[in-house]
Amino acid sequence: MIGRLAAYIHSLEPHFSKGGRLERWYPLFEAVDSFLSGSSQTTAGAPHVRDAICLKRIMLVVIIALIPCVVMALWNTGYQANLVLQNLGVSSVPGWRGAVLAATTGLSPSSLTANLMHGALYFLPIYLVCVAVGGFWESLFNVVRGHQMSEGLMVTSLLLPLTLPPTIPLWQVAVGMSFGVVFAKEVFGGVGRNFMNPALVARAFLFFAYPIGMTGEEAWIAVDGFSSASPLAVLAAAPVAADPLAGLDYQWWDAFVGTIPGSMGETSALACLVGAALLLLTRIASWRIMGAMLLGALSFSMLFWLFPSPENPWHQVPPHWHLVLGGFALGLVFMATDPVTAPHTDLGKWFYGFFIGALTILFRVLNPAFPEGVMLAILMGNIIAPSLDYLVIRANISRRIARYG
Repeated sequence: MIGRLAAYIHSLEPHFSKGGRLERWYPLFEAVDSFLSGSSQTTAGAPHVRDAICLKRIMLVVIIALIPCVVMALWNTGYQANLVLQNLGVSSVPGWRGAVLAATTGLSPSSLTANLMHGALYFLPIYLVCVAVGGFWESLFNVVRGHQMSEGLMVTSLLLPLTLPPTIPLWQVAVGMSFGVVFAKEVFGGVGRNFMNPALVARAFLFFAYPIGMTGEEAWIAVDGFSSASPLAVLAAAPVAADPLAGLDYQWWDAFVGTIPGSMGETSALACLVGAALLLLTRIASWRIMGAMLLGALSFSMLFWLFPSPENPWHQVPPHWHLVLGGFALGLVFMATDPVTAPHTDLGKWFYGFFIGALTILFRVLNPAFPEGVMLAILMGNIIAPSLDYLVIRANISRRIARYG
């Protein structure tokens, strides 16, 4: 099927090539043709690097690694909604989603298919908006510049929905995706030239532009009018001099597996670990960045835990809880390790990862009004990444000059 489609697309080349009536759209045609069939072109002149992996394969591996997070996002979004509806004694939901569920799987929280279907009815519209809006802007810039379509858009379009609550309006998703693709990527030259992660920039824009839709108590459970605070908000609002974990209705294992309210793809540290195993096995992601970020978070969270403050409940949160709350796991595996926005020197990767992990905990503990610090920590790490590489390289040069004169 794919082979036939690739052959048909390739047969349209005369219409898009020079002199054809659709010549202006040749870059977009070439991107689609390359995505379906590959390319026989090879690098002819030096300098170049010969490797079995290319940008397309890198992005494909990242997408495969994200599949566990996507599946968990579908299931948990539906599970949380179906569980609340069952507790409220509600047997149907209004709108087109209710009609689809009534005709297919129903609303049972004990049904795998019912949870997946209910979650998909929230996740898929958000994902399709990201693909459509991101594809529009990339196509527009690529046609003007004569560039090919980038496979990186598929990763950005999948990452952003995973960081969003299920109830966010679709028009806000379109605005956020537009901001992330245009102002964090295309204005700097497109794929490979962005100094910040586009998906995180889009999420940061939505967080500050529409805080109610991103952090309000009605944002986390896909049930109209139902309020439920996220785990981070519960801990931040815990009474002074009391055990903040006592206010949670679930255990550490629940947070690790992901059966808690939150952004759709951020709740399951287990799903992120499965993706991390694939990225490390294929050497797509840097183990140095992951290890350093983990070390930075554990070090600073342990420091605060050992020296509790009677005025701040976050001081009493054990270090292992920080690793399974919010978007820490998703950020550690898929965002901080972005090869475009991370340092390239080995020592720079260690400083970069440790800086992000430590800054995440500092945001959470010292600024309870903004307990989800992973997003801003990674963006700040993106900003200093070039400087870290520069300092490491200059230090190496200075040492060699001193050694060899």
